[in-house]
Amino acid sequence: MRLCFLVEEQYRYDGMPVDVIRQLTAWGHRVDVLRPGGSLMTLSETVRAGRHDAWVLKTVSGGPGLTLLEGAAAVGLTTVNDARAIRGVRDKALAAVIAESRGLPVPPTYAAMRAEDFAELPASAYPLVVKPADGSSGRAVRLVPDPERLPAPGTSEAGGMLIAQPYVPNAGVDLKVYCVDGELYATERRSPLHPDHPARERQVPLTGEVADIAAEVGAAFGLDLYGVDIVFGPDGPVVVDVNDFPSFRQVPDAVARVARAVLRLAGADRTPAVPPPAAPVAAARGLGGRA
Repeated sequence: MRLCFLVEEQYRYDGMPVDVIRQLTAWGHRVDVLRPGGSLMTLSETVRAGRHDAWVLKTVSGGPGLTLLEGAAAVGLTTVNDARAIRGVRDKALAAVIAESRGLPVPPTYAAMRAEDFAELPASAYPLVVKPADGSSGRAVRLVPDPERLPAPGTSEAGGMLIAQPYVPNAGVDLKVYCVDGELYATERRSPLHPDHPARERQVPLTGEVADIAAEVGAAFGLDLYGVDIVFGPDGPVVVDVNDFPSFRQVPDAVARVARAVLRLAGADRTPAVPPPAAPVAAARGLGGRA
């Protein structure tokens, strides 16, 4: 097969997707690597129906890669994940609306262009978790204990939309559930809101309740390869983030599993491998050179 990977500079040397590209190449497939924002591109030649069996995206939120992926989809090319599904999770405000409409356990979500505007919320909504609507990798996520800790009017950093959600009291540990071609894996890691917590990253068992939630996330957003961040609050598990094509850290044999999933999704069989409910699983060649 011939595949095109869109890989932005931040992930140029990252094991996911670099090791996946190497694995696919070792299996005899041709992988072209396009680096959005790294060079001049002739779109009419770069995005051409029939040139690749599928395009795969590994870029930062807000980067140019998603636009290129959507261009490939617009001329009928297969994309991994589906370009519309990626847009649905990359915009965290939109993701919150989709998740709530599907009955997923998510916190109430507020949106504003300036952080100080969240001062209009009642004191009972605090503490708040405030983050960019187009953020990724924990960038600029902050815990605001009370309205007095919000930025003063006129001092907010320039940028796009922000979202805020009431903080879900928890033990300082996040559960990251990964879906690889219909199979679910869970890892536990320190919450970015609790950097001093002693938790270590490790694979953990997955309960039926959480497996059901993770499966519904995939169905709600139309994702095949994804990750779900979950915290356990006083009322049970709560979804706090969804990521397309995450790191898959701690997933056994992750590189081969992801590579096989990419090949299946790039082929004629586009039937989603939906995780079964309550069925937990235990814990190149580049366009500008060789990948």
